[in-house]
Amino acid sequence: MTAESRTEEARGQVSDAVKGNWVDRLAPSWSRPYLRLSRADRPIGTWLLLLPCWWGLLLGILTDGRPVMGDIWIFIGCGIGAFLMRGAGCTWNDITDRDIDGSVERTKLRPIPSGQVSLRQAVIWMLLQAFLASLILFTFHKVAIYLGILALLPVAIYPFAKRFTWWPQVFLGIAFNWGILLAFAAHTGTVTIATMIMYIAAIFWTLFYDTIYAHQDREDDALIGVKSTARLFGVKTVQWLWLFIALFGVLTIFSLVLSTQGTSLLAALLGVCAFEAHLIWQISRFDADDQGGLLRLFRSNRDAGLIVVVFLGCAAFL
Repeated sequence: MTAESRTEEARGQVSDAVKGNWVDRLAPSWSRPYLRLSRADRPIGTWLLLLPCWWGLLLGILTDGRPVMGDIWIFIGCGIGAFLMRGAGCTWNDITDRDIDGSVERTKLRPIPSGQVSLRQAVIWMLLQAFLASLILFTFHKVAIYLGILALLPVAIYPFAKRFTWWPQVFLGIAFNWGILLAFAAHTGTVTIATMIMYIAAIFWTLFYDTIYAHQDREDDALIGVKSTARLFGVKTVQWLWLFIALFGVLTIFSLVLSTQGTSLLAALLGVCAFEAHLIWQISRFDADDQGGLLRLFRSNRDAGLIVVVFLGCAAFL
């Protein structure tokens, strides 16, 4: 172990954290293990949970054509809720994976396997985050509340998926894109066929970006018997990535055609085209053996998702 890696281990920093992140620089030392459990030092996951929420809200506004003042709170509440529920979900993931994480190079310094946080402390931290998120959820429409409660099921299942299926990314997609349904219902009080179609489309986006992410761990995963689409696809990964973006595009266009028309539809479709162009750019840069490049591509999906937010936002207020 080099001097640099010893220093990193002593600080409890995780290898894939954003360098110079606010947790390492500004958070009190006692709070850092808990914030790292929540992945606060790696904000991309919060973005990937939040962006589908904003898609769902904007799709709802497009569908009924009636933006209201309450949408401002839905927009903000989804942001706070995504941070809290992503933190609770990551804590749950680390609780269930505590024996696996110590065997994987990228995750061995996480707070539980490295001994910074006990199992009991992690459980309490998870419940606290979930409780605070529920306070926000209960301010939404009752249909959104029911959906929020139901979302706990895929969140609970996901960490175990890699033990029994080669497609754990599907379960991640089910959980991470639930916000489309929830935020749409928070605005409209219902869920439509178009909403379900966009939700399914977004699952293919998750399959796209998390397959890229999973290639970082494919060798360690093979050694310990953990399944993933990265291991399943192997050298055919690029072909699968093309399939995922094609399915996303077709389904999203169908959803938008069912939801709006005229100039609003045109603006929304332009957003889909720009989003697809970003994902094509990612495929052009994909190198399964470039660890740093894989992480950069994965993180770039924040920008891809924001493209959709911008264009849907323009469409919703045209």
